[in-house]
Amino acid sequence: MHDLAFVFAGFFVGFVVGLTGVGGGSLMTPILIFFFGMKPHLAIGTDLLFACFTKAGGTLKMARSGMVSWRIVATLCAGSIPASLLTLWVLHILGPADAQVQKAMTTTLGVALLLTALATLYKSIRGKSAPRSISHQAMAQAERPRHWSLPLLFGAFIGTLVTLTSVGAGAIGVTVLMLLYPLLPLQRIVAADIAYAVPLTLVAGLGHAGLGSVDWPLLAKLLAGSLPGIWLGSHLMLKTSDRVIRGVLSLLLAYAGTKLLAL
Repeated sequence: MHDLAFVFAGFFVGFVVGLTGVGGGSLMTPILIFFFGMKPHLAIGTDLLFACFTKAGGTLKMARSGMVSWRIVATLCAGSIPASLLTLWVLHILGPADAQVQKAMTTTLGVALLLTALATLYKSIRGKSAPRSISHQAMAQAERPRHWSLPLLFGAFIGTLVTLTSVGAGAIGVTVLMLLYPLLPLQRIVAADIAYAVPLTLVAGLGHAGLGSVDWPLLAKLLAGSLPGIWLGSHLMLKTSDRVIRGVLSLLLAYAGTKLLAL
């Protein structure tokens, strides 16, 4: 019965991701901690690989349709991957199961969830302000950030945040990309955000696996539920009010973040 609950949790998170595009880490990690009583480091490590496998499928689909701006992905990875490796090195030195490290993880996770709640609410209100399409001639200009250093700094921040909490590459990533690349169509912003999250979560997830912070049998159960959930959610996406769902999710994420900060 417990195994079925994990599969259902994976289905629920996959369904919400397919329906709204909100990152799975902001939902899955709190569910594993609060509903299943997992230690934060195990929940975070397992969720990182869950996110990697989940977003890899979306990246392949978008890459085949030519929607991924690989220049943006490479720039973000140049900042996020080294930051992730540095964070993993610090976790290796301190030990992920250390009481102070666990406290730091739950506190950072709480802050990350509150930031995700704000970003999700922002997207529900202002998400349609970015352009929907752009001419081929203007694409090169649209792929240039406001300043060359900003994607690197943003990537480093997200790399650290994702490695510590498994949260940050979804709603926060899309919102910041909208600010850094205001001329880029929304479809390409989402595609770039999903694509750069794959190598980041892979590196961070394998690093956590090396620290013993991944529950492999649990990962298989979550993926068994998430894959059909994403398929169903993506098919229902056009029939559901995006703003209402994102508004409700922002409240749920804010509640989870506040609860984590109170631990």
